[in-house]
Amino acid sequence: MKTKSFDPIDKEEKKLMESIAKDEWKPVKNIKQEKEKAIVAARNTLKKDKRINLRLSQKDYYQIQIKAIEEGIPYQTFISSIIHKYLNGSLSPKA
Repeated sequence: MKTKSFDPIDKEEKKLMESIAKDEWKPVKNIKQEKEKAIVAARNTLKKDKRINLRLSQKDYYQIQIKAIEEGIPYQTFISSIIHKYLNGSLSPKA
């Protein structure tokens, strides 16, 4: 029986390490400003300050609640995660 060896470094990490070794990384001119921009972007990404109303059939509503319970999260969070996955391409509609 063949066993698969475990490589703790994935492909993306290997590419990053190779680019560092090739001296492809350049310092930013204003690290403080760049850090602040990254912090603002992270905060805006995680901010949940917009509300929407959805109209669902009672059957769909109950199915969403059941799936959320199975996932161990509130149903509103479950709906948000579905939308987020769809928008990022990790979830696609059935043809």
